[in-house]
Amino acid sequence: MIRFFEVMAVRVVAAIISLLPMSVVRRCGASLGRMAYSLDRTHRRIALENLASAFPARPEAERRALARAMFAHFGSLLLELLKFGTYTRDRMRAAVEIEGEERARQAYQQGRGVLFFTGHFGYWEIQAIVQPLHMHPVSVLARPLDNARLNEMLERIRTRTGNSVIYRQGAVRKVLRELAANRAVALLIDQHLHTPDAVYVDFFQRPAATTSALAALALRTSAPVIPVFALPLPRGRYRLVYEHPVDPPLADTPDAVREFTQRCTDVLEMYVRRNPELWLWMHRRWRDQDVIEGEDLLLRDEPDAEEQRGRESFFTDSDFEK
Repeated sequence: MIRFFEVMAVRVVAAIISLLPMSVVRRCGASLGRMAYSLDRTHRRIALENLASAFPARPEAERRALARAMFAHFGSLLLELLKFGTYTRDRMRAAVEIEGEERARQAYQQGRGVLFFTGHFGYWEIQAIVQPLHMHPVSVLARPLDNARLNEMLERIRTRTGNSVIYRQGAVRKVLRELAANRAVALLIDQHLHTPDAVYVDFFQRPAATTSALAALALRTSAPVIPVFALPLPRGRYRLVYEHPVDPPLADTPDAVREFTQRCTDVLEMYVRRNPELWLWMHRRWRDQDVIEGEDLLLRDEPDAEEQRGRESFFTDSDFEK
């Protein structure tokens, strides 16, 4: 019953914002996010703790302002995605400006497929939606929402310009087929994982369990790896950035997967440092850990429900053996 009301609430909101200009939708979303900041004590606390660890030199008042701005951004993101999903293709094109498109085109010219990556930063969903309008469709790796009907709504938005969504079941083989056909795959690399394919890399000078799938796929297929970011512009518009490819480590580099994952994470951190209000600080990216010299980091506590979901990795060692 709760999930039915969730769907109805989203449909009502979507119907209302379809009548409003995007600039107004952004302001309404920001107000919604600031309300969530006031009411959601748990995620507000997580965000403030994360910001204190990442920016210890900043005054507490500044970190609180960043947390509030982050909540406002994600409120805007939610409503803007619903609104953007109603745009025509021409209107989508008019709403964006693109930087570094030639880098992605050069990557396609290598003929080995392309791996795009980003994080829960800025307007990553809109970046993927727009890509087929000026380049080629992309397959997006995603975990389905718990509410199946809401997931169907989100998938319609994600795929309306020609993209496809790859879920966990059989993901490796699907991704390898896409790359072999010189198509692109996009994934996020900033969610906490505690699975056989997770590696610990530094993120804001703290060890963070990170998916190794991006690096493992790139090293296996030689597909170029392109960081992508979507930033807000005034009047409800967006700047879509294709960064320089991340160079792979040398073939004889010890622990090449970890090194490659670190390089990719460093690019994401650079963008988060520039615009910290656009990243998902309310996510428990770093968990309580025991640091044992010479060994992997071990979680002290039993996983909570959120972490258990985070363990649903797309890639495991057995996947690559198939």
